[in-house]
Amino acid sequence: MGIIIKPIVTEKLTAQGEKLNRYGFVVDRKANKLQIKDAVEKLYGVSVADVNTVNYHGKRKSRYTKAGLLTGRMNHFKKAYVTLAGEDKIDFYANI
Repeated sequence: MGIIIKPIVTEKLTAQGEKLNRYGFVVDRKANKLQIKDAVEKLYGVSVADVNTVNYHGKRKSRYTKAGLLTGRMNHFKKAYVTLAGEDKIDFYANI
């Protein structure tokens, strides 16, 4: 598995992509900022100016069913916010 798992496509990050040239990715939890920078530059062919990372702890979830109370937890994950240098852009919809 690579360092970049999937891009985050939300309204907020789409607006930041247009205005601030910033994009979000779900990345491997063990990856550091330099590895994330290299992976984005290789995968999309752009130059990266800055990388910010955020670790998310999986929340506990529970629900009531016929079998009783089921409890569980969502997965932990790490987000990376990548700011591109210059006039570089990433188009996530180009391959559709």
